[in-house]
Amino acid sequence: MTTTYSGPARLILVDGACISGMASLSTNQRGGLNGWGGTFRPDEITTDLRNAVEGLQLELPYDRIGTVAVTGIRKLLATQVLMSLAGRGPAPF
Repeated sequence: MTTTYSGPARLILVDGACISGMASLSTNQRGGLNGWGGTFRPDEITTDLRNAVEGLQLELPYDRIGTVAVTGIRKLLATQVLMSLAGRGPAPF
């Protein structure tokens, strides 16, 4: 069974800075692994965000938080990027 979440989220960087945006997440249970991941489209792009890789947290509504790592960043438009995220630990949705 796959669980999904699509909606507002905040990416919390290592220094505590918060970046708002939209997340599209899902769990995958391939091979019995309870992994999860998806994409995050930040409302703004900062230098810290570009350099962020590990030790990040993704906060969903109702104070649900999951730990994530950035596995890739793809440019969508001149002012937008789409970040690929891999979840660590239990999914917050």
